[in-house]
Amino acid sequence: MFSLPCLLITLSLILATEAEIGPAGSLEGLVLNDENNVLSYAHVVLPGLNKGTITRRDGSFLLENIPVGEHVVLISHVGYQTFREMVAIRSDEQTGLRAILDASYEMPSVEIVGRAPGRLARVPGSAALVTAQRLEETGPVSAAEIFREIPGINAINHDPAGLRTNIGIRGLDPDMSRNVLMLEDGIPVALAPYGEPEMYYTPSISRMSGVEVIKGSGSIMYGPRTIGGVINFLTADPPADPTFDAHVTGGGNGYLTSRIGYGNTVGNSGFQVTYLHRRADNIGPLNFHLNDLNARWKLVMGQRSVLGVKMSIYDELSNATYVGLSQPMFDSGLYDFKQLAPDDELDVRRYSASVAHDYFFSDHVHLRTTAYAYTTRRNWSRQDFDNQPVAGRNYPTVIGNPDEPFGAIWLREGTGNRNREFEVIGFEPRISARFHLGQHRNELDAGFRYLYERAFEQRVNGIIDSPTTGNIRDDEIRSGYATSAFVQNRFYATPQLTATPGVRVEYFRYERDILRVNFEDVQRTSSDEVLAFIPGLGINYQIGPESSIFAGVHRGFSPPRVKDALTATGQSEELDTEWSWSYEAGFRLRPLRFLSSEVTAYYMTFENQIIPVSESSGGQGMPNAAGLTNGGATQHHGLEFLVRLHPDLPGRQFTTNWELGGTWSQARFSEDRFVTSGGQIVNIRDNDLPYAPEWSGFTRLSLSHTTGLSGYLKATYTGEQYGDVLNRTESTGNGRDGILHSYTVLDAGLRYRLPVRYDASLSVSVKNLTDERYIASRRPQGIRVGLPRMFTFGLSVTL
Repeated sequence: MFSLPCLLITLSLILATEAEIGPAGSLEGLVLNDENNVLSYAHVVLPGLNKGTITRRDGSFLLENIPVGEHVVLISHVGYQTFREMVAIRSDEQTGLRAILDASYEMPSVEIVGRAPGRLARVPGSAALVTAQRLEETGPVSAAEIFREIPGINAINHDPAGLRTNIGIRGLDPDMSRNVLMLEDGIPVALAPYGEPEMYYTPSISRMSGVEVIKGSGSIMYGPRTIGGVINFLTADPPADPTFDAHVTGGGNGYLTSRIGYGNTVGNSGFQVTYLHRRADNIGPLNFHLNDLNARWKLVMGQRSVLGVKMSIYDELSNATYVGLSQPMFDSGLYDFKQLAPDDELDVRRYSASVAHDYFFSDHVHLRTTAYAYTTRRNWSRQDFDNQPVAGRNYPTVIGNPDEPFGAIWLREGTGNRNREFEVIGFEPRISARFHLGQHRNELDAGFRYLYERAFEQRVNGIIDSPTTGNIRDDEIRSGYATSAFVQNRFYATPQLTATPGVRVEYFRYERDILRVNFEDVQRTSSDEVLAFIPGLGINYQIGPESSIFAGVHRGFSPPRVKDALTATGQSEELDTEWSWSYEAGFRLRPLRFLSSEVTAYYMTFENQIIPVSESSGGQGMPNAAGLTNGGATQHHGLEFLVRLHPDLPGRQFTTNWELGGTWSQARFSEDRFVTSGGQIVNIRDNDLPYAPEWSGFTRLSLSHTTGLSGYLKATYTGEQYGDVLNRTESTGNGRDGILHSYTVLDAGLRYRLPVRYDASLSVSVKNLTDERYIASRRPQGIRVGLPRMFTFGLSVTL
């Protein structure tokens, strides 16, 4: 079971031993800013040699045992442009370097990993960074394609285009990504981050310049929900020069993704405007079109002050539905991409705005203040249906074989309109300070957050002839008021060894105002509150600029959803906060310039996992009827690994990169938990959690040639997993429960950069090359078949 990961660990440790380098010299230098002041704590890296250091308090540095020859030096510091220069090292000589860094005035935004050279190796825990180059090479149809290349993540699509990505980390339930904190440029994007964290809106991967992921102790700096980890989508900053870019990708069944953008910097002001349009007529069973407009504006207000403004409008209309295939319909192979509920309609509209301000008190003290607000409308008209006919009901439409038990979907005349609108306002200042205590360097980050959220929800029952109108069955308003304070300090015991303790305090007060229940007007108000202390500690020993050993422990926190915790009768369910303890240890190594690896072992105890009862997770969507209670304990442990081989052979006209990554994971109920099945009470202790495969992984081979031709071939494996807590190996007739067999998907792509004066390229890709037929999910209400083989063709131009 552990043979492959253990082999990778052993190989990496063996290769980590420093080899004889032959004739060598040294590099000493001084780093200054553009005002001729010394810059302490600047990072100095020789990326080709896996060597690096940090400047002393007087701005000086020394690197020894550097092989003779010419080498690239990168020097970076917060608030300054990265310095790059080629230096020549001679045998037994000391080469001098004087580096002057110019102020950068970058767009103010929160990054959880950062993009400076070697930054990933300094994160106190498991983390990943997806670059713009990887996104361009892959040309993903959905974000799940990217997340499946990050060990520890199980990404599931309920629709082939991945309009709503479902992400589970380390065995946690992936339903609507509710156990993961999702950010865009450091700002929450969930419907209501505290009270209703479902990702009915997922940022479009097609307009991103990168993605950051933290799974370790570093996540306690963010919130509120950090049991699984933090994912931060990154958008492009305003460019320094006039830049126009256009990207168009098309495929069969009317699939189209088009993006245009323009940006420039004039004097002390810069901007970037991006418009994205996506549509498909029948990508699988899905029809959709969306428009996504984003604008960023940067204003340098002085040598130490930068203002950033971001605004966006998102509009989506699709025939997304909860209805899935029954097991007999899937077995027949006739209805994989049939539109089972063609009149269902989901309308999502989102407006957002944020203002961020950076103020540099000095080169070592920096204040970032962010204010943001957004509103999301999510109106969903869904036709009522049965998997088996019920006497006395009228069914105007039947899809499937009505003569076979569970062989058809029986669509009723009635519709249920789930109309919801959310408002969120937040304010968050963060201060960063670099200082010494005696001879020991410290990096302090602290701040607080205030967030207000409100949700308006109506359930309107209509008929199929006029689905968007009808009688209001339920009507309510949910409000939440949250305050959080956090502090984290990285203490350098030695230049290589750091300890990073931190703590976050969360206070959340929430209330539910019930205005109408089951067609009757009422006036019921109830409220409750949560207070939580969330500590964490990370240890990091840095072997080189891209090599480190790390370990960490942190407390995971997730407040209960307001509609789960407070019932429609005005009573509190007294649901406890969901708590976990997470432990991890691992290493990142780059022992050779062409070889890098990362291995992480983790163990997580979930003290009180509340089983979701929402329809999106396969439940009835009625907490009172479901008897929602505190869920009990689960345990998660496993191993994540990633190996990259990127030989750079002299004289070759092509470069090669090979990657192998995977996860071994076990997630089980660790205490007694009783559920009802077939009229009997069943203890599911020691059962596997649903949607938590034991094995998953990928391998990817990328090639590029000096002529401008590049390509990749990727295989993604998802192991067997259960679709319900009872761990049924046989499917139920309605297809909602049962096992999901393992599957492997092959993707491939080619890109050719045209020999013209500007940057232009043509691309072709195929998703699911072998046309593998597999069950992607049994949620929300039946089987979802994975994306079939799909060809796309693209053109990209940047001027």
